[in-house]
Amino acid sequence: MTKNPYPYPSFKFRIEIGGITVAQVSEVTGLQIETETETYEEGGVNDFVHKLPKRTKYQNITLKRGITDLDDMWKWYDNVVSGKIERKNGAIVLMDVTGKDKWRWNFSKAYPVKWIGPDFKADSNTVAFETIELAHNGIIKKG
Repeated sequence: MTKNPYPYPSFKFRIEIGGITVAQVSEVTGLQIETETETYEEGGVNDFVHKLPKRTKYQNITLKRGITDLDDMWKWYDNVVSGKIERKNGAIVLMDVTGKDKWRWNFSKAYPVKWIGPDFKADSNTVAFETIELAHNGIIKKG
């Protein structure tokens, strides 16, 4: 099987979150992992500074979508506000132009930590968007 050397377009993706209907997500951000480093200056070594790895952090994942009658995401966050935290596993799946799954980033034990409602403008006919931010315990790439 030949591997595709060309980049996949970023517009063909889907979101999966256990037990939640996630429809019409238009933007996903926060797919980011960062390992902190600590510098160590060794005596007598003047041409570089050692950088030692420390803790790895995962940025919150942010989903932006047009508001529809499907309000599972809102209910999930509303439960968090009420003190009922339910962690869910999920995935961000990148597809090729034919709709075949190519890359998959699984995230674990996620729960919503922020909700941003739409901006309303009487002189506009744009879609009303909501934004949901998810904290999670890590990302694993599959595929």
